[in-house]
Amino acid sequence: MDLKQFKYELPDSLIASYPSRDRQASRLLVVKRSTGELIHSVFSQLGSFLDPGDLLVLNDAKVFPARLHGVKESGGKVEVLLLERFPDKRSLWLAIVNAAKKPAVGSQIRFNENMTARVIGDLGGGRFGLEFHHPGDFDDQLKALGELPLPHYITRTRDTANLDWERYQTVYAANPGAIAAPTAGFHFTPDLFEALQTKGITRALLTLHVGPGTFQPVREEFVDDHRMEGERYTLPVETATRINQTKRDGHRIIAVGSTSTRTLEWVARRTGEVEPGHGIARLFIRPGDPFRVIDALITNFHLPASTPLILVAAFAGLELVRRAYAEAIKMRYRFYSYGDAMLIL
Repeated sequence: MDLKQFKYELPDSLIASYPSRDRQASRLLVVKRSTGELIHSVFSQLGSFLDPGDLLVLNDAKVFPARLHGVKESGGKVEVLLLERFPDKRSLWLAIVNAAKKPAVGSQIRFNENMTARVIGDLGGGRFGLEFHHPGDFDDQLKALGELPLPHYITRTRDTANLDWERYQTVYAANPGAIAAPTAGFHFTPDLFEALQTKGITRALLTLHVGPGTFQPVREEFVDDHRMEGERYTLPVETATRINQTKRDGHRIIAVGSTSTRTLEWVARRTGEVEPGHGIARLFIRPGDPFRVIDALITNFHLPASTPLILVAAFAGLELVRRAYAEAIKMRYRFYSYGDAMLIL
């Protein structure tokens, strides 16, 4: 398919730069695949569209303060985005380094009087191996220096860093390692989970550490030519068991977000069923691809020509998604990470 089919025009005024005051007060556009019906609601009413026995599957990845600002030996400024720690090496990291001129292997980046990093390898594409030097525990230093890596499209006229530390996480985030949040889960609150539980709608957790692959632009003219970067996942035994039992009982699996969807469908495609385990998911879901696990999807409104939008179109159908997005723009829904939500049934 041509990438142009997944592009649309969005007024800048609809890009949400700040979170809503109340998570569950976000708007909810309900999309029914069987009829094409579009229903306007609010997220707190999610339970009225779900049935007893339905299972929500959520990604409990936690965003860590992965963005650092430093200075090269030459005096040039650099921005470092930590991607992944080398196994069993607490001070060795794979990172993206943004600078006017890339740092030389063997050179040093200084972040403050306590922490520096030596460039130990140039892996191409702006990615480098960094060896950090610091007193005490690295994670303590990172908490003091690092920033949340908010997406580039979130622009601000006032400082809300303290608010972001709370709101650019789901309320159930538990496993640090993601450089971006699984934003479809932003709308849930403890009160909403309790109300859903009362109705017989339960939840299960998995972990997929969101990396740059989720947001890597699709640059190829044809969608099929794009290759997805891998992201680490863990699917616990309890979650796999509950998913399989829910399917056997004839109830629905409601994936919360594209990351939960890709994890479940990756596992099912590799093993033929939902089995517990961990590894690296590399699945790029496109229109025409089968869905073996999920029956419904909760998602936010995504960037044009992005891999999450293409996934949504694969699940709901491109024409229906186009109509839903046009309706959301007409009704001035909030878009992207801090925006409103869509439930596709």
